[in-house]
Amino acid sequence: MESDLKNLKIGVLALQGAFREHIIAIKGCGALAYEVRLPYELEDKDGLIIPGGESTTISKLIELYEFKPRLDNFYRKGKPIFGTCAGLILLARRVKNENFGLGYIDIEVERNAYGRQIDSFEEFIDLNLNHNSDPKKFRAIFIRAPKITKVGDNVKVLGKIGNNVVMAREKNVLVSSFHPELSEDRRIHQYFLNMIREYVKKEN
Repeated sequence: MESDLKNLKIGVLALQGAFREHIIAIKGCGALAYEVRLPYELEDKDGLIIPGGESTTISKLIELYEFKPRLDNFYRKGKPIFGTCAGLILLARRVKNENFGLGYIDIEVERNAYGRQIDSFEEFIDLNLNHNSDPKKFRAIFIRAPKITKVGDNVKVLGKIGNNVVMAREKNVLVSSFHPELSEDRRIHQYFLNMIREYVKKEN
């Protein structure tokens, strides 16, 4: 299984934000992770993580470096993409009171809806990975977190706090409001790696 993971190439968008922590998490799962700073570096990657950070800044840098055509192609090919916090905002179809959003997952989000940085918090949440409710709760860290206010009919809810959706998936796109890379619990990154493994297996 580990040798299988070593054959995967996971890119982490490294324009701004918590990309290093995702690289550490992916390597901790036994796979290889690479910083992606220029559009052509997406070409040989099997999956991509868009990390937390400042969504407006990352959006402007995506535009400045002309990432969107390559990102659109990456998405259309069915390659898995995982967005956390700011990454979730960038992947959403609709962002309240904002004009940006790549539109890869049918959700509506509101930026900073859980409060400012001073209002950051931790919460043990229920996960529903692989269509099974996991009895072990996940320690989720929320930092200026966006809120998912609506989900489309084809979006699978994978994590909730009460009635609030904090983790979701639609086809090859996975998103979370929180920062799983800041936890030593690697279940979510392993789930994403399984998405990539399934994609590679299908393509081969």
